[in-house]
Amino acid sequence: MISLEQMLRRTSWAQALSPEDFARAHEGSIERLVPGGGFVCRKGEPVDHWYGVIEGLAKMSSDWATGKTASYTGIASGGWFGEGSMLKAEARRYDVIALRDTRVACMKGDTFHWLLDHSIPFNRFIINQINERLGLFIGLLESERLADVDARVARAIGALFHPVLQPGMESRIAISQEEIGYLAGVSRQRVNRSLRTLQEAGFLTAEYGGVTVLDLEGLRRFGG
Repeated sequence: MISLEQMLRRTSWAQALSPEDFARAHEGSIERLVPGGGFVCRKGEPVDHWYGVIEGLAKMSSDWATGKTASYTGIASGGWFGEGSMLKAEARRYDVIALRDTRVACMKGDTFHWLLDHSIPFNRFIINQINERLGLFIGLLESERLADVDARVARAIGALFHPVLQPGMESRIAISQEEIGYLAGVSRQRVNRSLRTLQEAGFLTAEYGGVTVLDLEGLRRFGG
């Protein structure tokens, strides 16, 4: 089982820190276990931590007053999120829910802002992270509005393998059809049909409890 310190050391921004700055980042971070279905953070809460997934899978989403839920993206092991919220003096505008038991790294706001003020590599990481997430969300919005269900499923899976936002992901991810459905905003039964379509097209291989991606760029472009 990977430790919090090991997870931090594997990140590109931490590898660029001096030993003293890394010690400060580590000291300012704690680990929290969120059970499946539990909230990592909630819409409307004060923003006091920056989060990273050590192990598990979480979904960024927002519940509307109508009872509908808008799913934005998934965050897999190695992914960090919430940097944009840390930079704004407002309550959090989305929920992050653990889709299974998930271990989360929680960096204190004071530590985050200290690194922002003192570390050029950390600054570059945050700027790049925000830019990449903006590009991801534009693509997902386009998919939601213009693409069919198969394309939405393809891009939801592809987002889990984003080389910047989900670093270190291998070609296979342990994920259920139900979890893919939560990310794509469709039923498990409809996910099953989409996975067959994507497998027949040669983009992935679907097996019980997981998906192996064979053509990541193809998934990202599917239906576009």
